[in-house]
Amino acid sequence: MPVIESRCVVPVDARTAFAVSQTTGEIRKRWDPFIRRQYFVDGATAPGKGVRTYTVQRFGFRMESEYVSYNPPSNVGMKMAKGSWFFERLAGGWKFTPVADDPGSTLAVWRYNFACRPRWLAPLAERIGTLLLQRDMDRRIRGFARGCSDPLVLAAARPSPA
Repeated sequence: MPVIESRCVVPVDARTAFAVSQTTGEIRKRWDPFIRRQYFVDGATAPGKGVRTYTVQRFGFRMESEYVSYNPPSNVGMKMAKGSWFFERLAGGWKFTPVADDPGSTLAVWRYNFACRPRWLAPLAERIGTLLLQRDMDRRIRGFARGCSDPLVLAAARPSPA
């Protein structure tokens, strides 16, 4: 099963980086080039383990995913619950770690694994998928880095003072 990974260092603490990664709606679309539309399903109003989201990708591909882990501010994981016919499986995790020599910065590591179908086409489809998904994930994490410097995104991600 192919695994792809992208990483970057962002100029915010891990709690803020995690919060930016979990923004929704128009704020999410300011930084995330992958998403055309995304929303919670089954009455959920916030992310959490077991919560499902429906995502329409920028080219129109649709997927329902489920949070399999949700551990602010360090990591979040998801798996495809329903999706495109060509993915047999798709799962990913985002990890946020403070940079040792720069406590105001965070290393973001995003890792995905997937398998394609039909099985007879999988060897070729997975090679092509690795190239396309890697390029898309690299674009996405660069957008995330820009979001971590965007005053509007940061204002939406940070909790308001009590």
